[in-house]
Amino acid sequence: MTDLHPFIAGLPKAELHVHHVGSASPRIVAELAAHHPDSKVPTDPEALADYFTFTDFAHFIDVYLSVVDLIRTPEDVRLLTFEIARDMARQNIRYAELTLTPFSSTRRGINEVAFMEAIEDARKAAEAELGTVLRWCFDIPGEAGLEAAAETARLAVDLRPEGLVSFGLGGPEIGVPRPQFKPYFDRAIASGLHSVPHAGETTGPETVWDALTELRAERIGHGTSSVRDPRLLAHLAEHRIALEVCPTSNIATRAVATMDEHPLRQMVEAGVLVTINSDDPPMFGTDLNSEYGTAAHLLDLDERGVADLAKNAVQASFLDKAGKARIADEIDTYTAGWLARRS
Repeated sequence: MTDLHPFIAGLPKAELHVHHVGSASPRIVAELAAHHPDSKVPTDPEALADYFTFTDFAHFIDVYLSVVDLIRTPEDVRLLTFEIARDMARQNIRYAELTLTPFSSTRRGINEVAFMEAIEDARKAAEAELGTVLRWCFDIPGEAGLEAAAETARLAVDLRPEGLVSFGLGGPEIGVPRPQFKPYFDRAIASGLHSVPHAGETTGPETVWDALTELRAERIGHGTSSVRDPRLLAHLAEHRIALEVCPTSNIATRAVATMDEHPLRQMVEAGVLVTINSDDPPMFGTDLNSEYGTAAHLLDLDERGVADLAKNAVQASFLDKAGKARIADEIDTYTAGWLARRS
């Protein structure tokens, strides 16, 4: 099989499932940890590799929250956000919908208006200086309960920053039923935001159904267990409800046992619109380019197949029609040029 990594590296891409704090590179995490010496997070970038080795999903959440605790000032927020965009630009990511959990920052004392100003300043600078367009998904941390849901909805609706396009739900699924969050999703949807909850990663397909029926999901974060319900797969395919698939993440959190068992191929063969994403890339020792390489291997894709996969993310994004057309055309032009040079 042709080595696709050089092609993937230069391919224009969009990413739809990637977390703000979870995208902090070892360099930035170590720098923030040094600023906040009371944290248990290592200040040595090399030691972070061991720190980011997870025994299960619950352990991952514990580690993730310890990194969240490093984001304590608006300056921390702005630094992290812009550096994420810099890493994305290096991978030729043209557009990303970055999942933020503002409740985690405001409850730690960051002024909510200052938080919004910090992310927006970073967003505008990233587009102007790096050419990477960022949009926001405000995410309820499910483990924090309905108080967090109410506060996240308030921040999203009442203080809505210009770049905000969607409303999500993350954190543990086990013991955190989706239907209880319906009033908060209803409020966000009524204000014009899109619904993009996590579901069916560490629980079964019934959680995906709850996300669809109760939270009116337009995309599903992960959804790996959907393959256990043929009726659900048919519904997702018929209604073009995309799954935000994160292969390496699923292995790291033990949601899927091995990469050979990953259900990506079953999703595609069922006609489901799948997008490829990195979730929390430095924590999982990956990036979006690597995830495309993994997906290409799992699906036996050539360059055109990888390009089509990249266009899935553009299609499933909340970009406007002109923005989607621009990136799709860029993908086609790049692919045609690559194949012409190779022939």
